[in-house]
Amino acid sequence: MMSSARRTTASHDANRPHVIEGGAPLVISLPHVATAIPVDQQHRYTPRALEVEDTDWHLDRLYGFAQAMGATLLVPRWSRYLIDLNRPPQDTPMYPGQNNTELCPTRHFTGEAIYRDGLAPDATEIERRVGSYWQPYHDELQAVLDARRSTHGFVVLLDAHSILSEVPWLFDGILPNFSLGTASGSSCAPALRDALHDTLSRFPQFSQVVDGRFKGGYITRHYGRPAEGVHAVQLEMACRTYMLEAAPFAWSEVLAGQARPALEAFVHTLRHFRPEMPSTP
Repeated sequence: MMSSARRTTASHDANRPHVIEGGAPLVISLPHVATAIPVDQQHRYTPRALEVEDTDWHLDRLYGFAQAMGATLLVPRWSRYLIDLNRPPQDTPMYPGQNNTELCPTRHFTGEAIYRDGLAPDATEIERRVGSYWQPYHDELQAVLDARRSTHGFVVLLDAHSILSEVPWLFDGILPNFSLGTASGSSCAPALRDALHDTLSRFPQFSQVVDGRFKGGYITRHYGRPAEGVHAVQLEMACRTYMLEAAPFAWSEVLAGQARPALEAFVHTLRHFRPEMPSTP
């Protein structure tokens, strides 16, 4: 029987994320793993878009080991093609001056249109999606972070992502296996950023970069407030690290098995991080 500290909860609100609770001061957000699009919205999308190719494939499976470490995992109900949970509700671009996908994405990562002609969401529909789908995820995430911080005095948040190794519409060249984002060092303690870099450096077969092309999206930047006891990082993983990149984007037990030791070490570092607590005068 699963202990009460690690029970799986099912919300009465179907738009809230699935939460797998753990008692450790570690929360893992997986905002782009879902593939579902509501039936009443499917007529808007092109046939290609209904294949939801820009999903962060299999990450809930890949990070499943973290449950045994006491981590709390948040898994959304709906595809990023409905609404991107890692974008600000005001829809301001995360990377000014570069190609960006929006709060309600209108293009694939390759640049082609997601919606049929004339059926992209207007301002009213976007506002509805924010209230119906975006807000429930962030309400749950905030509640979980508050609970873990209340118990432990601090909390560490990992926002976990994956992406194809080559997406010319978004970036030049080939991505490293691991892209660690800390909002240029502002979303977590410097000691945690350094420890995570050192951890990945123990696995030289995998390339890495810190605060490169992906510095962290809305979740990392918004929730990462180390002075308030919330230390947030984003890990963007090139899909080739653990799966087959060509459609149908299949899981590879061989590749995942090769990547798992590095990923387990990374999560172990997060799990056992202890920030310097302010001294009592």
